[in-house]
Amino acid sequence: MPYVTVKMLEGRTDEQKQELCKRVTEAVSETTGAPLGNVHVIIEEMKKSDHSVGGIRSSDK
Repeated sequence: MPYVTVKMLEGRTDEQKQELCKRVTEAVSETTGAPLGNVHVIIEEMKKSDHSVGGIRSSDK
């Protein structure tokens, strides 16, 4: 059973997250041979204030 965790900044719609889960599941199934029903996708959303690149928080951009 493959488990995939996607970490991303908050702000996507439910429709975008649904499409992401669908496509990730299909890609993992195709590349590993795992049945679609065995692929688990977990989305972890981060607040923009809890993420930074180069010392600059995403919320400060």
